[in-house]
Amino acid sequence: MTQTATAVETLRLAGDTLELLDQRRLPVAVEWVRCTRAADTAEAIRAMVVRGAPAIGVTAAYGIALEAQALAAGAECLCRSDDPVATGAEGPDTAFAEALEAGFAVLAASRPTAVNLFWALDRMRRAWQDVAGAAPANVAERLLAAAKAIHADDVAVNRALGEHGAALLPASARVLTHCNAGALATAGHGTALGVVRSAVAAGKRIAVIADETRPFLQGARLTAWELQADGIPVTLITDNMSGHLMAQGEIDAVVVGTDRVAANGDVANKIGTYMVAVLARHHGIPFYVACPLSTIDPAVADGSAIPIEERTPEEVTGYGTEQWAPAGVAARHPAFDITPAGLVTALVTEAGVVMQPDTAKIAALLAGAL
Repeated sequence: MTQTATAVETLRLAGDTLELLDQRRLPVAVEWVRCTRAADTAEAIRAMVVRGAPAIGVTAAYGIALEAQALAAGAECLCRSDDPVATGAEGPDTAFAEALEAGFAVLAASRPTAVNLFWALDRMRRAWQDVAGAAPANVAERLLAAAKAIHADDVAVNRALGEHGAALLPASARVLTHCNAGALATAGHGTALGVVRSAVAAGKRIAVIADETRPFLQGARLTAWELQADGIPVTLITDNMSGHLMAQGEIDAVVVGTDRVAANGDVANKIGTYMVAVLARHHGIPFYVACPLSTIDPAVADGSAIPIEERTPEEVTGYGTEQWAPAGVAARHPAFDITPAGLVTALVTEAGVVMQPDTAKIAALLAGAL
């Protein structure tokens, strides 16, 4: 299958700086936020400069690599010092290890729901362990290579799952998406929108219906923007229109991404996904979830054990500088909800498609992928 290239770039490494496309500013402005340490990388994740589980994982990996680079440079300075304490055999290396551990901790605390964050940090920790006892500069070199590998792997994984998902769509289809699971949510190509891009590349006539995704408007601001950039037909609707369009026969499939899949197939995704899944089931419309294997968390038995991030109520009462709710009104903002596995037609992964996912099928999928 010929892959459709995307014009969208989510993140890029420029020397000792990670540049993140500021998704809070889209589509009004294309601006980049620059990170050089673990702390500012974690803040960019927390503040949603970058979002989407795979993109968060890649970003966190680079955050560790940049922290190691900065700490190694500091350790080198200590080794050149005339201070006999600073130049002791264990002094600089011990300080390096302790500070790098702090970098892991600050990144792990940035957002709780997206399992790719923890998966990427675990992979970076294993890379560190592979060179245990090496000089800080060598550790930093190994961690940078690991982060670049995670970046490249994410793009390859998305292309693979895109091909598997494209085969599920008919030759002509109107696909509803929720939130943004495109190139902006990954290191490239996308998960849900990766399915769309791969289907278009295969010659299928695909039109996307993007719901706005209240309250952070990822569908309106991000999905619509990146599909327009790639010339893929997209129509924007408000969140409360999807049931009407399904009833009118104007939606052929739903394809969404996910931030974490439990061992039984329950899916955590952007708030509002559950309602879309219920509507799809009622109208007999397939509901597909596109996700890399790294998003499946076998340590979580079912969706009830997935932590749901509760974000600030101010993201519900207004957006940016615009406020539409009365001052002082109580508001809630759970950022994710759980869609039971029974509502999922199929999980689409780089290793293949799992129809009607359950505990046994997911365990078999993971066993085959190891």
